[in-house]
Amino acid sequence: MSKKHERALINFKKASTLLQKIIKMTEERNYCIDIMQQNLAAIGLLKSAHQMLMENHLNSCFKNAIASKNEKLKQEMTDEILKVTKLSNK
Repeated sequence: MSKKHERALINFKKASTLLQKIIKMTEERNYCIDIMQQNLAAIGLLKSAHQMLMENHLNSCFKNAIASKNEKLKQEMTDEILKVTKLSNK
């Protein structure tokens, strides 16, 4: 596992723990602003993990595909990046 994957995994685990806390806070009807702040913290962790995975993918899988002579693979990888980028911008 690459360092980026390891760091992304740590962020996913932190976000998971934080989501459990957010669920509990919501069930207990805690103050809305407090819940929203924790929610934003979880979103930040997930965005950070996404960025790490994207960087790793671009520097490994994507880079190798683009360097290959396989035009179909190049187009598929490019399409995948565009699709994920569109989804992340929603």
